[in-house]
Formats: sequence, structure tokens, C-alpha cells
Amino acid sequence: MKVWFITGASRGFGALMTKEALASGDAVIATARNPKTVTEQFGDHPNLLAVALDVTNEAQAKEAAAAGIARFGRIDVLANNAGYGLLGAVEEATAEEVERLYATNVFGLLKVTRAVLPYMRRQRSGHILNFSSIGGYFGYPGWGVYGSTKFAVEGLSESMAAELEPFGIKVTIVEPGFFRTDFLADTSLAISPASIADYEGTPAGNMRSFAADANHAQPGNPAKLAAGIMTLANSPNPPLRMPFGSDTVAVIEEQHASVEKELAVWRQLALSTDFASEATDSA
Repeated sequence: MKVWFITGASRGFGALMTKEALASGDAVIATARNPKTVTEQFGDHPNLLAVALDVTNEAQAKEAAAAGIARFGRIDVLANNAGYGLLGAVEEATAEEVERLYATNVFGLLKVTRAVLPYMRRQRSGHILNFSSIGGYFGYPGWGVYGSTKFAVEGLSESMAAELEPFGIKVTIVEPGFFRTDFLADTSLAISPASIADYEGTPAGNMRSFAADANHAQPGNPAKLAAGIMTLANSPNPPLRMPFGSDTVAVIEEQHASVEKELAVWRQLALSTDFASEATDSA
């Protein structure tokens, strides 16, 4: 039996992962701002501990982790799933909106991870699933600030994977594309109210209407992603990155091809800045 610690467990991917883990016989420390929203869905399950957690509150994160350890004795999988989106051109986002987004998507993830890692290091095992997005691999117009939080998650996760390997702890970056959840609804998505007229008709401006039209029409099946997460958690050698969705795979392939093409064009300038290039230039 694995013990899961899942943030944002009251809805979306978090609730689906909780359901899958309980169905498989695992135990779940399911966290949410209001734990009643968890127990209302899953009832009084013997393998479920619903805990109050605002991921921006470091003391509360430590309390939640300690409560989970007191109940189950260990934490095997940490799913850093809590987060939300911000739609609008980079210029349109206010400082307050940016700071609030980072407080949850980046600093919140760090606070929860720091609360759980001492227990994983002590047991010399564990698996951290950091939820990113295809927006953390490719910058979409209209999603720049949100994407930047996910780029941060990807960079942190790469370093953590190397740092934690000696302790038997694995790290996987989860990169969903557009899935049919409430992510594009107002419960999970903030939209910058400061709409600048100049952006109307541009890719950034058009993204606002695209997001409204795409809500609940996304190609990805959330239940299948949750099942895929179970496969990851049970893998003896999970990947550093796990993209989910045909749209994600297509964007990654296009991004790789674009980077390779651009590098080929600018390769000589890139190499010319080494000291070693001086000997080649003078020869």
C-alpha cells in the first residue's frame, strides 16, 4: 500500500487521483482549503485523511505532513497538483496578480515539498509528482505569466531530481495539455481585467475568446490522466517528464524541431564566444 499526499484534492485532477488511489487500496492524505469538500465526495474512508491546507501557508503545510505521518507512518507519493491559471498578455497582468499566482503555483509547491521531503529522506524513498503544463514547455501568447510559473516548476524539478536521487527519491514533471476539467472556468482561472485595446485581434487578445469557447470542449480525458498517474506511481523507473495528451505531444515535437532548426542557423555565432574559438579564427 502506498501513501499519497495530494494537494488540491477537492476537485479536478486532485479529486480523480484521490479516487483512483483509494480504489487501488492505497491511502491518501487529501488536502484542500476546506477538507469538508473532500469528505463530502469520498465519505469516511478508512484510508483517507482529509486535511486543511492552503499551500501558501508553510506552517499549515508542515502540520498537514505531520498529521499524515501520524496517521499512516509514511508518505510515498507527493502530488503537487494545487494551482490555478492566469489569462492575459504579460503587459496586462498587474504586479499583484503575478505575485498571487507565484505564491500558489511556485512558492506553494516549494512549501509543501519542503514539508514532506524530511520524511521521504528519512525513509530513503519517495516519488514527487510536480504538476506543470504544456505551458511550462512552450510559451503560449496570453498565458505568459502562468506559463512562467510552470517553467519555474520544470527547472526546480530538474534540479530536485538530481539532488534527491542519492536518497532514492524520484521526481516526475507532469505536463498535461488541454483536459476537460474546470481549469478554464472561473473557479480555476483568473483573467486579467486590465485588457489593453492594442492586443485585440492579436494572438494574445484572441486567446481570451479561445479559452471561453474551449472550456469543457478540451480533447483530454481527465479520468484517463488520473489512471496514467497511477501507472507512473507504480513504475520502478518513472520518467523525469511525462506529457499527457495528443496536443502536448504534438507541441513538444514541434518545439524540438524549431529549436534544432534555429540552432543550425545560429550555431557558428553560438560557438564563437569560447576562448578556444580564437585559435580557430586566427588559423
